[in-house]
Amino acid sequence: MAAVADRVFSGVQPTGNLHLGNYLGAIKRFVALQESHECIYCVVDLHAITVWQDPVELKRHIREVTAAFIACGIDPKAHIVFNQSQVSGHAELAWIFNCVARMGWLNRMTQFKEKAGKDRENVSVGLFAYPDLMAADILLYRATHVPVGEDQKQHLELTRDIAQKFNTDFAPSIAGHGHADGYFPLTEPLIAGPATRVMSLRDGAKKMSKSDPSDFSRINLTDDRDTIAGKVRKAKTDPEPLPTEEEGLKGRPEADNLVGIFAALSDRTKADVLKDYGTAQFSAFKAALVDLAVEKLGPIGAEMQRLMAEPAAIDAILIDGADRARVIADQTIAEVKDIVGLVRG
Repeated sequence: MAAVADRVFSGVQPTGNLHLGNYLGAIKRFVALQESHECIYCVVDLHAITVWQDPVELKRHIREVTAAFIACGIDPKAHIVFNQSQVSGHAELAWIFNCVARMGWLNRMTQFKEKAGKDRENVSVGLFAYPDLMAADILLYRATHVPVGEDQKQHLELTRDIAQKFNTDFAPSIAGHGHADGYFPLTEPLIAGPATRVMSLRDGAKKMSKSDPSDFSRINLTDDRDTIAGKVRKAKTDPEPLPTEEEGLKGRPEADNLVGIFAALSDRTKADVLKDYGTAQFSAFKAALVDLAVEKLGPIGAEMQRLMAEPAAIDAILIDGADRARVIADQTIAEVKDIVGLVRG
């Protein structure tokens, strides 16, 4: 198998209001992986349109995600940053995977059930089939690793199932075209960090979300320093002081969430944080968390605002990244067409 060693692929949907959960659960880790892997980071705009998007807002959101990537420290010259729709191979490979994946596999996807709810007959076909597109996103670049949150593990398992079935279904043709050990890699997940799942600041049992009607439930990456400080101060807590051991966070979702956020922002473990703040009242702990959050997130918001004021510069980054991504993608599509038996020029 000729897949590139240690190639990472991941993407973020441009659906507006990137928040602390997106940063700690994904983008912060994207930045760190640049030191050890070849990285391809994508604004997955084709995924966004599985539900209707306002065209004007969609363009703004695509640029906003790109600005967040750059503001957080992703280097678009050393690695590849682009938006998915500029590389047609994503859609081409997704169709081939639609013909490889089984309906039963997609019917088991819990995220579709959650998003569609009781109105399954009226949602788009794209919303049902988008795990196949996600598999195509990853395997188009024959990526070996994907940084994912817990809620995306099932989709990566599907990606591995599709890769395995393709390799099995077309094994003689794959071998005949010089790929002795199969064509697609079985991509591995990269799941790490103390706050891979960041919860609402208003309800520690709910995931932090851009769709929550309360803006105080989340810290947006575009928030300024004063807004960040105000949201942390108003975050829901309980009346007890912080415990000295992690075990004491059980049954205390708001405390567990704030300790996890502090740990992730400071690159420490929850246990280390509790060594410093165990027995402290939340007033003292929140004051320290305000300082930390403002220090880490304030410059990101300011840089995003600066970048968003120069949309042509953002577009240039996306065009350059798409040109470089297309070189890899076109080779994969050509080889896949040959393996499947499609005639091409």
